[in-house]
This record gives sequence, structure tokens and C-alpha cells, in this order.
Amino acid sequence: MSELKDLINYVSKALVDMPDHVEVNEIVGEQTTVIELKVDKSDLGKVIGKQGRTARALRTILNAASTKLKKRSVLEIIE
Repeated sequence: MSELKDLINYVSKALVDMPDHVEVNEIVGEQTTVIELKVDKSDLGKVIGKQGRTARALRTILNAASTKLKKRSVLEIIE
């Protein structure tokens, strides 16, 4: 498992009520890595947050970590 996948997995599990239902997949492309986050339907609101604030914060953390690793990554939250 990569550091970025671990990071999103850890933070997401801390946010939700059902951490067992958190699924994180990593799709490595040539230039960009896509991190897919899937949570239980009841926890979707917690991961997205009011007006998408939590999702934006997750993306900011991911971008900071990616920059340090000299990679480019995108977070996709899957319903």
C-alpha cells in the first residue's frame, strides 16, 4: 500500500461512524494517481462535509503529501 492510500484510509476512518465500510483504491496512471474513496451511504455526508469543506480539506492534505513525494494525485469520492 502506498503512503497516499494509507493517509486517506487513516483520515477517512477517523471521520466516519462505520470505519469497516471504508474502501480506498489507488489507480496509478502515467502522470496522475487517482485515489478512490468509498464509504457507507450514511457516512457520505461526514466525508464531504458542509459545502464540501471536509472533502476539500482531504484533497488539500492529499496534495500536500503528493507534492512532498513529487507525484500528482486526485481524490475521487465514490457514492
